[in-house]
Amino acid sequence: MLSETSTATVRATLPAVGAAVGDIADLFYRKLFDAHPELLRDLFNRGNQASGAQRQALAGSIAAFATQLIEHPDTRPDVMLGRIAHKHASLGVTPAQYEIVHTHLFAAIAEVLGDAVTPEVAAAWDEVYWLMAGALISIEQRLYAQQGVVAGDVWREWEVVTRIEETADVATFQLRPADGAPAPAFRPGQYVSVQVELPDGARQIRQYSLSSAPGSRLRSITVKRVRGGGSPDGEVSRHLHTEVEAGDHVRVSAPYGDLVLDSADAPLLLASAGIGCTPMLSMLEDLAAAGHRAPVTVVHGDRSPATHAMRTDHALLTGKLPDAAAHFWYEDPEPGHPAERTGRVDLSGLTVTPGTHAYLCGPLPFMRAVRTQLLAKGVPATDIHYEVFGPDMWLAQD
Repeated sequence: MLSETSTATVRATLPAVGAAVGDIADLFYRKLFDAHPELLRDLFNRGNQASGAQRQALAGSIAAFATQLIEHPDTRPDVMLGRIAHKHASLGVTPAQYEIVHTHLFAAIAEVLGDAVTPEVAAAWDEVYWLMAGALISIEQRLYAQQGVVAGDVWREWEVVTRIEETADVATFQLRPADGAPAPAFRPGQYVSVQVELPDGARQIRQYSLSSAPGSRLRSITVKRVRGGGSPDGEVSRHLHTEVEAGDHVRVSAPYGDLVLDSADAPLLLASAGIGCTPMLSMLEDLAAAGHRAPVTVVHGDRSPATHAMRTDHALLTGKLPDAAAHFWYEDPEPGHPAERTGRVDLSGLTVTPGTHAYLCGPLPFMRAVRTQLLAKGVPATDIHYEVFGPDMWLAQD
């Protein structure tokens, strides 16, 4: 809880900080990478830095946390903090790195806001930072302990056993630990980080959902090649698609992620678009293996049947459940595809069972649209869960 004095100061200065938080984030990252270029090379996503997405996400999370502290002082935004902590744990973030961030973030605040940063203002926002950092460190320590690793030591070498071409731009890599030790347990919907060495020596990291069920002997990741369309292609997805074959090794983190089935006995709605189908396939396979009997509604949107990765598995796994139905929307469908399933996902014609828990994964506009439709159908906001591939821009755009 923020102290009374700091609460008053943060409340008074939040509009000014909020208005400048984008500039603060931009200057912070420049200062951070000037002092620690290895962080941009081997930890941060260079693509997100170039696009500005990471800066927007940082600004959104800081503003959201500070607002929560002053508007709802007796509660903590655990959903937001948990999502950030899972991502940090998958990257191997350590407590010492929060000190580095603090140094350069507060130097940026002082430079952008100038004389407005009095000792009282600096102390109040310092308290905000360490409340957030302390909460994240605590959650991350717990996540590391659950995986039986020390902070930062999340990486193992894995061997690619099989590579499967799913579509022209999507490939599945089936993996096993290179040392022959058991693969770590995970929950359906979770992801791993994959680190590859690029031609310039950078060791870039990306997160990929585990697309097989926990009971599988191998671990599978299904990777869409990111084509820039005027901007650079995705560095790691391009490397995996062009350089990695069966027999090769990749560095893979322990599994993390908070989009997991916590209400497995309830009616479920699993909504995805594009490559967002990957965690849903893991969930479906696990539900089928567990004999889930409550209703399950599967919703997916894609450009066409040809771009719908693992389309056959999506339908077959749904068919293994006793009370489930799959609804696929395509913008460019094959002849004979139902007209009401052509275009963007539209839930207006679907019945959503009372008590449904919804899980969403896909581009942000898709998830916002589906969430709005679910709320209109009476699904409580607390029962709608989502996963963002990349920086969490939901906060930045709220």
